[in-house]
Amino acid sequence: MKTTLLFYSTLIFLFLSACSQSGKDSLYELLELEEITVDQLQERYENGNLTASQVTRAYLDRIEDIDRNGPGLNAIFAVNPNALEIADSLDQERQDGTVRGPLHGVPIILKDNIDTYDMPTTAGSRFMEGSVPPEDAFIIKKLRNAGAIILAKANLSEWANFHSSFSSSGWSGLGGQVNNPYDITRNPCGSSSGPGVAASANLSTLTIGTETNGSIVCPSNANGIVGLKPTVGLWSRSGIIPISHTTDSAGPMVRTVRDAAILLGALTGVDPDDDKTAASEEHIHEDYTQFLNEDGLEGKRIGFYTQPMGNHFRVDTLMNQTIAKLEELGAEVIEIDQISETNIGGDAFQVLLYEFKDGLNKYFESLGDDAPVSSIEELAELTRNNPEETEQFDRDLILMAAEKGDL
Repeated sequence: MKTTLLFYSTLIFLFLSACSQSGKDSLYELLELEEITVDQLQERYENGNLTASQVTRAYLDRIEDIDRNGPGLNAIFAVNPNALEIADSLDQERQDGTVRGPLHGVPIILKDNIDTYDMPTTAGSRFMEGSVPPEDAFIIKKLRNAGAIILAKANLSEWANFHSSFSSSGWSGLGGQVNNPYDITRNPCGSSSGPGVAASANLSTLTIGTETNGSIVCPSNANGIVGLKPTVGLWSRSGIIPISHTTDSAGPMVRTVRDAAILLGALTGVDPDDDKTAASEEHIHEDYTQFLNEDGLEGKRIGFYTQPMGNHFRVDTLMNQTIAKLEELGAEVIEIDQISETNIGGDAFQVLLYEFKDGLNKYFESLGDDAPVSSIEELAELTRNNPEETEQFDRDLILMAAEKGDL
């Protein structure tokens, strides 16, 4: 194995030397990583045709080439300075006969509201710049134990898009605007814009986002990837900057359904610091790939809400093609022109304001003496005293939440 890895490393060096002279293929292209899946990566690792160090270096180069330069996707907020060192150690483990599981040596990018002890966690706020939490989030501990490589933190809609009545998806004061990789003038959706764009543009094998209401599925749709919001409590939320304890969840943002199933199973588990995970204890699976079924739509009834149709003929055309495909795969599509006459949005919004205040204050407290902000009340005061904070967006959701009482 060592001889094979040495030979392949030498071969890659020769390729790099040649391409530096010719100015052609990048390491990413030479390694043929485009759209690579977890299974394909593991197969090439096992065969000795690839190492985690090579893959990590290729992704870091690609981030530099097309995210920070090139078209300027602006999806990545910060790269992990220890990524290559971690990759080397995981390669050594593999050489010594230890493979931790399907995520061993797999690079992954995280939304920048998920705690990592070796990188700042900011939620895109200028007031959180440089805030390094004392420990990893529960799901990140599981990721590291599984052998995943935390490659980078991704930009997002600031405070997971709970800051202003009118704002831009994928914009944060600290990170700027994330751009859609298919057309950088188009909306990447949010708030998990950075992970969505990173997965779509192949900046990593896997990414993780978070969702309160649409923040995984909307950017997954807009960037052409697979997004899954797990049942609340299936993945722990401790160590994640919150909006709502009732509805928040982190989840996979990847390129295939199988990769979503692999990642889903790797991060389940009961966390004593997240009481909602207790209900999942008897329902947890470590391997959700066992439920993948090509005929899974056969006999299913799918509701199709028709009211948004008629606004754009191209969107309508794509929607009709999708309906036809669902029916071809065995589903019965039920048209629904009205979902509810009752407007529950106002009450739900009040819940979010109260839970945002409570959750944010608890998060600031978890940072201890190093917290750059001590409370949402202080955050509101900082917002009022810094006019640049409201130059683009009003920040009224932060101000409104700060005025609420306790739960």
